[in-house]
Amino acid sequence: MSLSEKITNDLKEALKARDTFCVSCLRMLKATIKNRQIEKREDLKDDEIIGVISSQIRRCKEAADDFRKGGREDLAIKEENEVRILYRYLPEQLKPDEIEKILKETITELSANNLSDLGKVMKAGMVKMGGKAQGKLVNEIAKKLLS
Repeated sequence: MSLSEKITNDLKEALKARDTFCVSCLRMLKATIKNRQIEKREDLKDDEIIGVISSQIRRCKEAADDFRKGGREDLAIKEENEVRILYRYLPEQLKPDEIEKILKETITELSANNLSDLGKVMKAGMVKMGGKAQGKLVNEIAKKLLS
């Protein structure tokens, strides 16, 4: 079963269970995927859908931070709950030490030695991790290793 089919099936289950929050979140995700398909003019593969989900997660986390800064804890919690739902559709995320190991290998392969090589390391590292890590965390670890 493709990731798109899984999302559709989960949406149907949420509708049957009358889980309005989950329905809302999954409809938003399906709309975002559909918009990306329209842009590309072809169906998305699972790895491209994972990219869409990752960007949705990043957007929700940023929104939660902004809501907290604005004193709206209720909306921040709502965004974090959306993140929990979206994480169901990503592969199991790597732990920071696993990310560090992959980045060290990548740095060695690319002979990278300073922060000016960060872009090359990030690009190669994210490909190796295949959606199993959020870019922000990978970036932080890569910067630490290169400095």
